[in-house]
This record gives sequence, C-alpha cells and structure tokens, in this order.
Amino acid sequence: MEFPSKLIENAVGELSRLPGIGRKTALRLALHLLKAEMDTTASLAEALAKMRFEITYCKTCHSISDSEECGICANKLRDHSLVCVVSDVRDVIAIENTGQYKGVYHVLGGVISPIEGIGPSDLHIDSLVERAAAEDSEVREVILAISPTMEGDTTAFYLSRRLRDLPNVHISTIARGIPMGGELEYADEITLGRSIVDRLRQAR
Repeated sequence: MEFPSKLIENAVGELSRLPGIGRKTALRLALHLLKAEMDTTASLAEALAKMRFEITYCKTCHSISDSEECGICANKLRDHSLVCVVSDVRDVIAIENTGQYKGVYHVLGGVISPIEGIGPSDLHIDSLVERAAAEDSEVREVILAISPTMEGDTTAFYLSRRLRDLPNVHISTIARGIPMGGELEYADEITLGRSIVDRLRQAR
C-alpha cells in the first residue's frame, strides 16, 4: 500500500496493530482523524495517553480502577459476602450490564493454560484464597464465573480445590446457560443474567 505521507504511513502502521483493525480500516481511521477538528484528534490522543499511564488496578479485586480501590469494592451497598470470580475485566463489564448481580468481584487476570505457559502462580489466585480465608473476611460464597472452555474448566477445578476446605465458604458456578466453548463477553445479557441468578452450588 502506497502512502502520500510518511506520517500517514506511520499512523496507519500503529493503528493496524490494534486487534481487529486491518490496514484499510486503519487508513480510513487515520484519514478521518486528519480531516477532523484539531481538538477532536488532540482529545483522543490525550484520553488514550491518560488511560495508559494513569489507570491502576484495585488492590482488592484486581479490576481496572481510577484509584487504589475500585468503585464496586468501595460501594457499601454491594453484598461483600458474595464474590464473583472472573478471568478478565471484560467479564465484569458483561455481568454488570445484566443488572442482576449485586455482589463484588475478583479478577484472575486470565485462565490456566499450560500451552501458553500460564500457570496458577501467574494469576491472582493466592490473593483470592487469602481474601476468603482472612479472619475478618465477609466472604460466604464464591461464584466461579469463568468461561466454559477447556482452560476455563481447568481453572475452575483448580480454584475449587484451593477453596473447598475453607469453613463457611460455599463454592458455586454459574449455570450452563453459556454455550460450551463460548466467551462471557459475547453472551447476551438475558442468558448471562439468568446464569448468575440460577448458579449451582458444587458438592464438596
């Protein structure tokens, strides 16, 4: 692809590195930004820079946050005895969009995947166990809301083994309203909401 400007070529190259953005789409976006008001392009650049350099992660649940503690963990109206364990912050967003869940979360940061070299120590699993086992812990139920893939099921099984001996802590999984091999972020809100509400408790 030939470009009339090296600056355009560089912009297209950077944009095309984003997931789902090919070079043609990147060129269309670059030309749109070039024709847009200067403030529009500057605002986009500033928002992206602030997101990258100023965003942090919640000290409790590891979700994306603007401060040391995210808004959900800091909310006293949420049910802190109920912890929903998810693999990624996108799953938090998906579940929140159902409007069905009023507990709090714990974001693992991925799933166990030996093929990709991701083991339990690479995830926020120890902090989950510590959170549930603490003397002053409010946790009474841990919901394993992990996508039902092979890696997701492996992760859920491992978590169940780590948590099953904790006194007064029940382990549940979301109902299989989510198709096998599917991802939570792509599930429709009705199916996902029903899966949370109709979760099944695992036998110890």
